[in-house]
Amino acid sequence: MTSLRFLLVAALLAAVMALAACGGDDGQPEQEAASQAAQRQDREQDDQDGQEEVTREERQATIQQQQQQQAGAAQAEAGEAATVAPRERGEFRIARAEPINLDPAQITDVSSAVIAVEIFGGLVVLDRDLRIAPDLAESVPSPTVNDDGTVTYRFTIRRNATFHDGKPIRAQDFKWTLERNLHPETLSPTAPDFLGDIVGAAEYVRERVDEVVGIQVVDDYTLDITILQATPVFLYKLTYPTAYVLDREQVEADPERWALNPNGSGPFRLTEWQLGEGLTLERFDDYHLEPAQVAKVSVRFAGGSVEQFENDELDQAFVGINDIERVRDPANELNSQYVTRSELSIFYLAFNVSTPPFDDVNVRLALAHAIDKTTITQEVQADLLIQARQIVPPGLAAHDTDYPGLVFDPELAQEYLAASRYAGSTTLEDIRLTISGAGATPGPSIEAIQDMWRQHLGLEVDIQQVEFASFISDIDRGLYGFFSLGWSLDYPDPHNVLDYKFYSASLGNDVQLDDEAIDALLEEARYSFDQEVRTSIYRQVDNMLVEQAIWIPLYYSVAHELVKPYVKNYEPTRMVIPHLRFVSIEE
Repeated sequence: MTSLRFLLVAALLAAVMALAACGGDDGQPEQEAASQAAQRQDREQDDQDGQEEVTREERQATIQQQQQQQAGAAQAEAGEAATVAPRERGEFRIARAEPINLDPAQITDVSSAVIAVEIFGGLVVLDRDLRIAPDLAESVPSPTVNDDGTVTYRFTIRRNATFHDGKPIRAQDFKWTLERNLHPETLSPTAPDFLGDIVGAAEYVRERVDEVVGIQVVDDYTLDITILQATPVFLYKLTYPTAYVLDREQVEADPERWALNPNGSGPFRLTEWQLGEGLTLERFDDYHLEPAQVAKVSVRFAGGSVEQFENDELDQAFVGINDIERVRDPANELNSQYVTRSELSIFYLAFNVSTPPFDDVNVRLALAHAIDKTTITQEVQADLLIQARQIVPPGLAAHDTDYPGLVFDPELAQEYLAASRYAGSTTLEDIRLTISGAGATPGPSIEAIQDMWRQHLGLEVDIQQVEFASFISDIDRGLYGFFSLGWSLDYPDPHNVLDYKFYSASLGNDVQLDDEAIDALLEEARYSFDQEVRTSIYRQVDNMLVEQAIWIPLYYSVAHELVKPYVKNYEPTRMVIPHLRFVSIEE
């Protein structure tokens, strides 16, 4: 869900990179360069023409400005000097990064996704074991193969399912929502990919037809979705926010502002949002599944979350590099409240392989072999992250723990640079790495890598920081040759990173890779139901990408959190899923 795959992107943090949000912890040395960046699921926008891109950006800018105005007014009314109130009975106080946009069709970042999954719901959902489970549908349907090779899934909507205002949810609501998100006027950066398997979706996106014929309402509680051919990942895609049901009346009544106070269908209702401060989620008592055990979730955006945790202002907090040593100390009282878990996400350096000098594999390999990831992980980042040697993260079958990747080898790096066709040219003097941020310095991890290139290759690589919105938009348009990104998987399958990011015709192929051999392998895995075959193929593709240095995998993220002892049934999630309704407070 979370591409998503949140899923913000930016300079690498030398601190905690929890998917849920690290922006609230001022103990993160690179926060000024990344803010919410390390948590983005880098979802790409549709391949619209330039004018359409501008339209989407202007629209999103308008929405964000309205959010700021509304939240700012609430903040002014409350008073900036207000003291923190004691915890209420049934209240769970947590730290998260501030959402960017709560329209599920526009969500491309983890900070928005972690809130949206608690407010909205879809036909199916990923449970806490990352298995597909029914949500607004009564059950997970089995596929029916049609005579023409298409595959139909019949969903039965729960009869007790309602929006937060009590309005019943019907099959028609899903058909309207999915078509709304696919419509070119919505300019969703995710719908064409996540819903593109549906029969007629591509034609609808291009405005060649008036409806998506693969989405058919059988009756009020029955919905048929037909896809072009069988694929093991389609139901996974329906767990992403793009497939969450929306209230048509609310959206059409105020198309630009409805997401500021959405009428959702999830376990919690959004009741308050104060810009830069926090938001409040209240339990939806008529939730179609078991209602949440806590009455309210108070989400804090700003401040140092460990300090707030120690001051009893938070019941859960993220641990950054400034606090990790004492938190890990068994003698420290915080240690007993410390929890950690690896996440399905990766941070990396990426090359646009169509741009000189990165169109030469020797240049890319030289830069890769000159990076000492062990030093950075252990010394710069205090073992907050896991060193990455390949793209697919640990926890998936396609991850090969024995694969060595591109090892640190300065002499080999020099040989590759000398063998490149750009050796001795001024082109190598103008290499620039672009990251998201606006800080005075890019942060210790990036600075350490920059120094390694200087020391081992004699290259003075310039670091360019770009404001986040422009950064993402420019990457979508292929304006950067060398950039730093993070990717959080939206569902637990290698397809979500290897196919989406590297298939030549994919919307997410921001490295401009066009490799027939890789495409053929990805197509085979995309439609195979043999797990061993898929695992073998994805390992092969992963190795090919690493050995061509299309990406330089750097680190896999790990959640480092503090949780109060009276909080029960809470644990860090490996990816963005709805989970707050399971939490209880022992009063």
